[in-house]
Amino acid sequence: QVQLVESGGGLVQSGGSLQLSCTASGSGFRVDAMRWYRQAPGNERELVAGISSSGPTTYTDSVKGRFAISWDIVKNAAYLQMNTLKPGDTAVYFCSAEIFYVGQIQRVRYWGQGTQVTVSS
Repeated sequence: QVQLVESGGGLVQSGGSLQLSCTASGSGFRVDAMRWYRQAPGNERELVAGISSSGPTTYTDSVKGRFAISWDIVKNAAYLQMNTLKPGDTAVYFCSAEIFYVGQIQRVRYWGQGTQVTVSS
């Protein structure tokens, strides 16, 4: 089993910055892609950013130019650098990893526990 542990959330003022971290622990697997989602009260979960093993990154339009996703493959860790934060960014942020277990071809998705990001105006 793979466990994803998130950290880095908190309370910041509008215009501030935070960096979220997500580390996949376990053995016998390799990470193929990592993504960050967020969910605000009453809203559906939204894909914020993603990165694949080949390097391409994607972002939802509302965070382009402000957020940056990165991935340390050796550490099995993903990061989300969030700059120029806005109150609309307030949400619980979840990381997700798509992994292959050694000797298998089926991809499996795991989710982190979520970390709260609150941006005050």
